[in-house]
Amino acid sequence: MFDLKKTVAAMAVLGGMAAAMPAYADDGIVRHVEGKFPISTAIEVPAGASTVYLSGMGAPVQDKKADPKSLAAYGDTQAQTYAALQRIQDELKKLGLGMGDVVQMHVYMVEDPKLGKLDFDGMMKAYTQFYGPSAKQPNLPVRSAFGVAHLANPGWLIEIETTAVRAPGK
Repeated sequence: MFDLKKTVAAMAVLGGMAAAMPAYADDGIVRHVEGKFPISTAIEVPAGASTVYLSGMGAPVQDKKADPKSLAAYGDTQAQTYAALQRIQDELKKLGLGMGDVVQMHVYMVEDPKLGKLDFDGMMKAYTQFYGPSAKQPNLPVRSAFGVAHLANPGWLIEIETTAVRAPGK
C-alpha cells in the first residue's frame, strides 16, 4: 500500500544525503560542501594537479586624489573585498585560470575604524558576488577569515591570499 507520508519522509532523507555528498568536477577535484554557507568544508585535489599560490592582495587605490596610505584611498571593507577579488580574478586569468580554480582562501581583516569592529558582513557581501548561489559559482573554495592587528598598507581593511589548482591537462 502506498503511504504518502513515508514516501515524502524518504525523499527528504535522500535529498538531505544528496546535499551532503561531494561534488565531483570534470577536472577530478572533489569539493565537499555542507549547508548553505558559500564555502567548501574540504577539497580533494587529484594527483598530477599543479598548485598555484597567489600572494596576498589588497584592493588597488580607488580614489587617486586621496593619500595612498589612507582608508579614503581604498573604501570600506565591502569595496576593498570586491576590488581585491577582482584583482585576484585578473591575476588568475593571466595564468589561464579562473575563480572556479581557487581551492583555498585566507582573508585577513582589520577593524574598520568607522565601525569599531571587523566588517565581516561587508566582506561577505562582496565575496558572495564571486562565490555562492547568487554568483552561480559552483566551485567553492575552503576559506578562513582572520582578524589581525594591522596590514602592510595602513589604508587596507582586507588582504586576501589565494591558492588555486591547475587540474591535469588544463
